[in-house]
Amino acid sequence: MLRLLAALLPTLLSAMRSRRHLVIENLALRQQLATLAGRRHPDIRPADRVFWVLLRRYWCRWAEALAIVRPDTVVHWHRAGFRVYWNWLSRRGRRSGRPPLPREVRALIRRMATENPWGAPRIHGELLCLGFDVSERSVSRYLRSLPRTPRANATWKTFLRNHRDGIAAMDFHHGRRDVVRCAVTTSPTAAWVAQQLREAFPFESAPRFLIFDRDATFSAGLTATIRSMLMEQTRTSFQSPWQNGVAERFVGTVRRELLDHVIVLNERHLRQLIKSFVTYYNEDRTHIGVGKDSPCGRPVEQRPGATSNVVSLPRVGGLHHRYAWRQAA
Repeated sequence: MLRLLAALLPTLLSAMRSRRHLVIENLALRQQLATLAGRRHPDIRPADRVFWVLLRRYWCRWAEALAIVRPDTVVHWHRAGFRVYWNWLSRRGRRSGRPPLPREVRALIRRMATENPWGAPRIHGELLCLGFDVSERSVSRYLRSLPRTPRANATWKTFLRNHRDGIAAMDFHHGRRDVVRCAVTTSPTAAWVAQQLREAFPFESAPRFLIFDRDATFSAGLTATIRSMLMEQTRTSFQSPWQNGVAERFVGTVRRELLDHVIVLNERHLRQLIKSFVTYYNEDRTHIGVGKDSPCGRPVEQRPGATSNVVSLPRVGGLHHRYAWRQAA
């Protein structure tokens, strides 16, 4: 009796189901039979995956009719389909987003990277001064796509030009990062430093504060000179160059952007090199700390006409360049 009831129960349940469920169940079974026809292992194709993903979405009893794979596999197919869809959607959004770099801007980036030992921030600052609306990220991405070629500033001609003429810097106005005083000496004594302070800040023009480290040169005689100029002296802690970061960073900039590329012949040569670099540093070089502007201020140049071209103006013997618009002849 129990065996008879067990055999009749599926038939009774099928009769109680709606015609819609029976049709869907029949379709699911036939689809699996077609997948398994004449094969030991199922040959599951993209169309089969789409079928079961859609069936899972619109039929609540899909898992009961599934036999060729586990239900978790269908869930994985569904999630993978969503990833493909959102990737496609994001690519469409990028096409309608920020336009690609114009050919003229790409050519300028290549030119600046070839003529100068600059990275993306410096090139981006120069482009802003020329009135180009471009992001630093776009410049950085384009630079990575360029082949690494020898720069023009490393040529023998540039080397010789820099050794005809030269640098040293001492004090800064921290607000605009401009170098106030340049000097060169082989014997930086306390008396020499005091004289540089007097020449840098004559006629009661000294700032309120003066930051310096604990070098032995800064003796009691020098501190007395500082007090006489009505400046409040502040010494940095031991081995803490970050406490005077602006001046320390300038020293590193001089080394990386000038002294690593030249051979200093004598004191006069060094003075000429540093004077040239400080002029470039204050008037032409763009700084991240002052909003991609130069310490002395560089107005943004707008393109004067459709036939105008960007020309490069050599600085520091051709080691660096400034760029400006020039009307074509």
